[in-house]
Amino acid sequence: MRLSARLVQRKSFAQSPFWSSSPGTPGWGTPFGDKEQIGNDFEGYIAGAFKDNGVVFSCMLARMMLFSEARFAFRRFRDGQPRSLFTTSELALLERPWPGGTTGDLLGRMLQDADMAGNAYHTTVDDEGRYGRAAVGSGRRVARLRPDWTSIVLGSRSGNLRDIDTRPIGYLYAPPEAKKVLLLPDEVSHFSPIPDPAARFRGMSWLTPVLREVKADKAATKHKLKFFEQGATISTVVSLDKDITPAAFDEFVARMKASTEGVDNAYKTLYLGGGADVTLNGSSMKELDFKATQGAGETRIASAAGVHPVVVGLSEGLAGSSLNAGNFEAAIRFTADKTIRPLWRNAAGSLERLLKSPGPDASLWYDDRDVAFLSDNTKDVAEIQSKQAATAKSLLDGGFTPESVVEFLDTGSLTVLEHSGLYSVQLQPPGGAQPAPQPAPAPAPSPEEA
Repeated sequence: MRLSARLVQRKSFAQSPFWSSSPGTPGWGTPFGDKEQIGNDFEGYIAGAFKDNGVVFSCMLARMMLFSEARFAFRRFRDGQPRSLFTTSELALLERPWPGGTTGDLLGRMLQDADMAGNAYHTTVDDEGRYGRAAVGSGRRVARLRPDWTSIVLGSRSGNLRDIDTRPIGYLYAPPEAKKVLLLPDEVSHFSPIPDPAARFRGMSWLTPVLREVKADKAATKHKLKFFEQGATISTVVSLDKDITPAAFDEFVARMKASTEGVDNAYKTLYLGGGADVTLNGSSMKELDFKATQGAGETRIASAAGVHPVVVGLSEGLAGSSLNAGNFEAAIRFTADKTIRPLWRNAAGSLERLLKSPGPDASLWYDDRDVAFLSDNTKDVAEIQSKQAATAKSLLDGGFTPESVVEFLDTGSLTVLEHSGLYSVQLQPPGGAQPAPQPAPAPAPSPEEA
């Protein structure tokens, strides 16, 4: 079946806008149609979470700031083991992905889309209006495909997309009121760190499982704002004489509101006439243990983001002894090893589709050597360098070539070590004869002697 014919039988996976949906609502994660789209309301995530919730923004910002620090290089494999990193001119596409853009800008955009839509799509274009593999002209650059306008087109030999041989046969970019573009699978970088269990090829946003926590945190923030707007009290009960007339009651309520409600009237002395009795039903946020209630929700959101609360700077992360050196370094290792390094590895494999490979034994990899966040303290660096120097001396004394020793220290693979064929004198048997000195070569005859 031709690709154009397969596009006629499109299948889409979608769900209702997330701010108004919940599990059990018709359409929540229900597959219908013939292509795979993102499984949420992208603009809803932007407006309702990223731009409207401080905890979500802080977690995403921490992830993005760390993730965007990496660079890329190629690495070769020999006998299944990675060798040293190297660069080619092809990497210029990632170093300057678009005019004025940097590798950090590209990585930041990738992670933003993946965080809110579960997927990030990119391809290449040039100044001649060509795209994908055809974009080989001047001005070749990386182009972002907005995830909610991009669909994964599926196909199978039988035409039944539930068959086991179903695979992506293209990416359809269909922005509203604009030209639709169909790209082949090897022309699109598809970054989807968290697989969506309801789909075969698309990813899922880490925000999806904690939507209720986001809503609860927004409600708590609104409640806190109302606390200060309503005179810095939780609730005030005023009892009046039972014989008061409706007109007098309404007048009393209006004058009471005017003189007591609002931040400007907080903490003023309240004066009441005869027959009025005031009862305060909770007078401080402490009585609700508000900080603990909201802090627990913040930690759950940070956990879903894979970022330690100490790194984000959340209240529970900053409590007690969490900021001592040992705990902070543990928080860094937790965030880097659990979240950031797997994201870099995934991004390298995704972006590799946009580049010309330097060979069948090479692949794109991330270079984190200049990432300050991952740098150890001075004492640890000194100890590591001291051990590496001792290892290098031992290997050189053993007769290994300097080049292979340097590569071993860089890769950690013993298979890269190459022996020079020369051995230290300590390896000679006791009393053994020393190698006879080689005679010096005869001097070349002078022109007169010739």
